[in-house]
Amino acid sequence: MPVTSNRTARLEARIAPEALVLVKRAAEIQGRSVSDFVVAAAQEAAHRAIEETSIIRLSAEDQRRFVEALLDPPAPTPALRRAQEAHARLFGSE
Repeated sequence: MPVTSNRTARLEARIAPEALVLVKRAAEIQGRSVSDFVVAAAQEAAHRAIEETSIIRLSAEDQRRFVEALLDPPAPTPALRRAQEAHARLFGSE
């Protein structure tokens, strides 16, 4: 039977007195302890930060340009041709 751990890690942080008053009030409104409120807020912020780096958002115009480039790509530049040749020399052509 696998052993599960109920241990928790400790996180310490310094906070300005005004910010602590705000956090305590918000925790009180939600009926949570300050610790529970801070952990939940940190997790939400972490998920949001990770999601923001995983999703590329484009304007409608940028979406149109992207699709056009996929459907009708520009001719390779000399630099791209040199890169393709170097890649073929290093890794073999496919």
